[in-house]
Amino acid sequence: MYKSEIIQLHQLLVNLMKFLVDNGIPREKFSDYLKLTISPHHIYKTKSEHKKAVFLLANEISNVLADSNEIVPTGVARRIEYIWDRLKEDD
Repeated sequence: MYKSEIIQLHQLLVNLMKFLVDNGIPREKFSDYLKLTISPHHIYKTKSEHKKAVFLLANEISNVLADSNEIVPTGVARRIEYIWDRLKEDD
C-alpha cells in the first residue's frame, strides 16, 4: 500500500474507534493506541509508523468487538493480534 492509502485506513479506524467510544465502549480500551501519539493528521510521520498505528488500532478494535461477542470472530481478533506482535518484534 502507498503511504496515502495507509493514512486513509488509519483515519477510517480512528472514526470507528470514536464511534465505539461514543456508543459506550470505554476509551481506556484503546489506551495502547492513544499512547502512540500519532494520528492520521500527522502526515510527516513515516509510512512504517502509520502502519504500526493501523495494526495496533485494528487489534484493539477487534478485541473490543470480540469481547462483546459482536461482529468479529475471536479467531480474527487473535490473527490481528499475532500480526501486531510480529510488527512489535521488528522494531
